[in-house]
Amino acid sequence: MTVTEPRTARGQETKRKILQAAEAVFTEHGYAGASVSKITDRAGVGQGTFYLYFPTKHEVFVELVDDLNRRVRHAMSQGAQRGSTRMEAEREGFREFFRFIAAHPGIYRVVREAEFVAPEAMRRHYTRIVDGYVDGLTAAKSAGEIDPDVDPTVTAWALMGVGEMIGMRWILWEGGGQVPDDVLDEMTRFIRHGLGSAPAPTQGADRIPHDTAQEET
Repeated sequence: MTVTEPRTARGQETKRKILQAAEAVFTEHGYAGASVSKITDRAGVGQGTFYLYFPTKHEVFVELVDDLNRRVRHAMSQGAQRGSTRMEAEREGFREFFRFIAAHPGIYRVVREAEFVAPEAMRRHYTRIVDGYVDGLTAAKSAGEIDPDVDPTVTAWALMGVGEMIGMRWILWEGGGQVPDDVLDEMTRFIRHGLGSAPAPTQGADRIPHDTAQEET
């Protein structure tokens, strides 16, 4: 079964409302506890409208995983573009990643449930993030910004794991809404040593460079 793409602006808005409702329902109830009726009630649309866009609950779940992935990669890419060096890109990209998951903490539950409900979507989520990361690390390696012996693929997977665990610890578990600056600084210091990057110039205080470049694909 395939998802129907809206042809009008109104249709696009309706589909967006359904996806937003699906995010809330899957986050609160999990895949098994979610239902089309709960999603449509939350979205304020009829079930007939739901089926215009999504054949089943499974299809809206898969679309939600892909949608969250597109949005988090966009946020990280926008953050990374603020950096003029690789390490600045690292810091600012991760900053936006943390902001996104603070606003959408359900991404953890949704992606983890995808391992069992839609494994292809879960794998697509991680590999799309890593593919962009590999491109950024490869470019930084060619430019001499990081250790020439760094393996971009292995490093991309490792750094993605770092970001996911930091977000889980300080945002999901503590619910503080943000990763503290001192944690972000320590994380950046760790990444800088791992990449073999030179420390950024300081201005007065010991300021650590900036965070995680994820290109959109």
